[in-house]
Amino acid sequence: EDLYYRLNTVPIHVPPLRDRKEDIHLLFRKFAQDAAERYRMPAVTLSPDALQLLTAYRWPGNVRQLRNIAEQISVIEQDREIDAATLRQYLPSESSALVPVGANGGEATSINERELLYKVLFDMKNDLNDLKALVHGMMQEKPLDPALVRKVYDNELLLPGGETGTPPVRISMHEHHDDPQDVEHAEVEESLSLQDKEKELIRKALTKHRNRRKAAAQELGISERTLYRKIKEYGLN
Repeated sequence: EDLYYRLNTVPIHVPPLRDRKEDIHLLFRKFAQDAAERYRMPAVTLSPDALQLLTAYRWPGNVRQLRNIAEQISVIEQDREIDAATLRQYLPSESSALVPVGANGGEATSINERELLYKVLFDMKNDLNDLKALVHGMMQEKPLDPALVRKVYDNELLLPGGETGTPPVRISMHEHHDDPQDVEHAEVEESLSLQDKEKELIRKALTKHRNRRKAAAQELGISERTLYRKIKEYGLN
C-alpha cells in the first residue's frame, strides 16, 4: 500500500479514442508509416470518404484496434489509397468487437499470431513477385539475374558457371518458340499454403539463431510462448 501511494503521484487520465477524434487520423498515419517502413512498401492513404468513416467509428478497442487495422490494410491491400468501401471491410461492428479477453486463449496470443500471419503474407507476396520476374525473364529469353535466382532458390542452387560444389539450376525451356502457347505452359512450383510458409519461416529463424528460441521469437516478432506452441504444432523439435 505504501508503494502504491509513492507511485500514485501524478495520475493521468487518457480519454478513449472516440472522444479524441482529432487524434484518429494522426494515429492512423503514424501506424501506416510504421508498417510501411517495417515491410518496405509505400504507406497507405485514405480518401475523403474513408477518412470520414474512420473518424466516425467509435473504436471500442481504442488505439490498439486502430493500430491493428492500419497494419492489416497496409499488408493486405494492393492499392495504396483506401476508399470507404475497402475500409468498411476492416471495421467490425461494435457488438462483435467486444469479445472477452479469455474467449480465444488471450488477447496477446491472438495479436502475436496475427502479426506473424502478416509477416508470412508479406514474405509470400515478395516470393511471388520474384518468381514472376524470373519467369518473365525466361519467357523473354533474357539472361537470368544470378542474384535473383539465388534469392528465389534460397542459395541452394546456382547458375552454370557459378560457385563449385553445388548443382547448377536446370530450367527446361521448349526449343521451338513458333507457338507462343508453349511458353505459357512453363510452370514454377511454389507452395501457397500459409501453414507451410509459417513453418518454413519458423524453421529458418531457429536455424539462424541456432535453436535459441528467445532470439528466434524476437526475430519473428512473436512471444516465446507462441513460438514454443508453434514448434510443437509443426513438429520442429
